[in-house]
Amino acid sequence: MTKKATKVPKTTGNKSSKPHPITTRPDRDRRVRQNARIARVLGVLNLIQSRGRWTSKAIAEELECSERTVYRDLEVLEFSGVPYFKDHTDQTIRVRSDFRFPVLSLTDDEVFGQTVATALMQTQGLDVSKGATLTTRKLAASSGEKAQQLFEDASRLVAVLDLKLADHSRHHEVIKTVQLSLLKGKQITGQYESPYEASPVKLRLHPYRLCLIKNAWYIIARPVDEADPRTYRVTRFKTLRMLDDPANVPQDFSLRNYFGNAWAVFRGDQTYDVEVNVTPAAAKVVTETVWHQTQTVTNQKDGSVTLRFQVDGLEEILGWILSWTGRIKVVQPSKLRDLVIEKLKLALKMNQE
Repeated sequence: MTKKATKVPKTTGNKSSKPHPITTRPDRDRRVRQNARIARVLGVLNLIQSRGRWTSKAIAEELECSERTVYRDLEVLEFSGVPYFKDHTDQTIRVRSDFRFPVLSLTDDEVFGQTVATALMQTQGLDVSKGATLTTRKLAASSGEKAQQLFEDASRLVAVLDLKLADHSRHHEVIKTVQLSLLKGKQITGQYESPYEASPVKLRLHPYRLCLIKNAWYIIARPVDEADPRTYRVTRFKTLRMLDDPANVPQDFSLRNYFGNAWAVFRGDQTYDVEVNVTPAAAKVVTETVWHQTQTVTNQKDGSVTLRFQVDGLEEILGWILSWTGRIKVVQPSKLRDLVIEKLKLALKMNQE
């Protein structure tokens, strides 16, 4: 039996500026139960289509449910058109040997979209699940000749390279644990190595969301002894496991409200109106990308452009501005301009020694 984690002290992480009430999620619980039933029905189908000799009792033991539940699931299969029958000689339940599910009729756009999704999920940093690849293989195997050829051509022609994402190759199990806990609505616990702590700390969390931000995966979760959720980077978890205790997630929780106008993942306490001017030589390159949800672009007569943002906190946008050193001038706020000058002076000093 899984042991309950002990209460932990406060640790680091990003706080939301607005508290969220802790409520239950009846709709979410209903969806979880529905998903569990669908999974069980498919499990029954998988068993009776296999070569094994499955009685109702054996199925119930395998799926850890009652025989009455097995018969209800068989009724669902019958209603769905699955021709199962009971062999009265040995009381086993089987599906007619010539039965096949209807082949999906996929459009060219759907085939290409699935192939693109597979290419994305094979990219280092996004390769946290093999589900897309396996789905594509199954769809190709069960499709007509034309679709099979399109799958093959699209797989050969589509590639995703050099996204410069964080290395999550050693954290696939952590991500799977989070995914499972989110689906089942369970708490998680583990060792977290924060750069702001002298040693790893033990966390026990109510997980809210798993999200990819900029170049890394993050868990949005609330420590059991705190009122507000925080942001935890997946690669900093040394261990993680799911608990039996239910997670309390506010029904109205919104990632957009949680992050506000943060430049990336850290939401500062103060909101700033930022204005920068980009030189004509760099204007086209810089404006090819939407850097922030509040971004506006104004073209100037001399070929330069003015970018405006509204951001919560200056530390993250400071790093972005420094990456365009010599091509971006800070117009406002003056505090940001002072931070840029301070960092550049420090850089000059370090590189002149």
